[in-house]
Amino acid sequence: MAKLSSDNFKLSSKRLQIDKSNTKVLIYISLAVIALVFALVASLSLWKQIQYQNKVLSLRNKAVDQLEKNKKATAQLQAQYVAFDTASESIIGNSDANSKVVLNALPSKYDFPALATSLESLMNQSGVNIVGISGTDDQASAQQSSNEPQPTEIPFSLTANGSYDSVKKLVANLEKSTRPITIKTIKYSGTESDLQVNIDAVTYYQPLKTLDLNKKQVSQNSTNTKKSSKSKAAQ
Repeated sequence: MAKLSSDNFKLSSKRLQIDKSNTKVLIYISLAVIALVFALVASLSLWKQIQYQNKVLSLRNKAVDQLEKNKKATAQLQAQYVAFDTASESIIGNSDANSKVVLNALPSKYDFPALATSLESLMNQSGVNIVGISGTDDQASAQQSSNEPQPTEIPFSLTANGSYDSVKKLVANLEKSTRPITIKTIKYSGTESDLQVNIDAVTYYQPLKTLDLNKKQVSQNSTNTKKSSKSKAAQ
């Protein structure tokens, strides 16, 4: 009997040792699994971070390349502008700077008072008597800037009287004006020595061009980038 109890005690001790060993193994396996999961999560996060940084670097390099191209283009444009503006004779054959000629030909604002002053000067040069200059001053509501500016009409009417030759000279001066003028209708009345002319015509202005300054926000959780733009009128 004593021998049987001793055997049972030995078996219990061995079973206890086995259970302890199994518990230790289970703990080690659990710790290994936790460490593996942590390593996988950390690796995935690190991989995403690497991808994100690569994307940022790629976009930054593209922006730097574009800036370098813009700098070269700006230098070339400046040189061409200086040569154009300092020419000994303007594109219309006078001594004015070409930049002034171009701005007078196609202003960037709907400025009817300035147009009326220009027309008055043109009529005085032609030798006619000014009866009236009319039009609408829409500067407050007119478009001032655009991404893709196009010439925009400014309608006007003028009435003058004088000799046949002076009226003929007025029409010729309007057609040869630096500022483009399209005559829509002409009505004459009177005699050769006292002729009155009524002219309906349009001239043009071109709004300032706006430059789009784009800002990109790179998203870490998506392959897409958020893009916002800001417009600035070119001076």
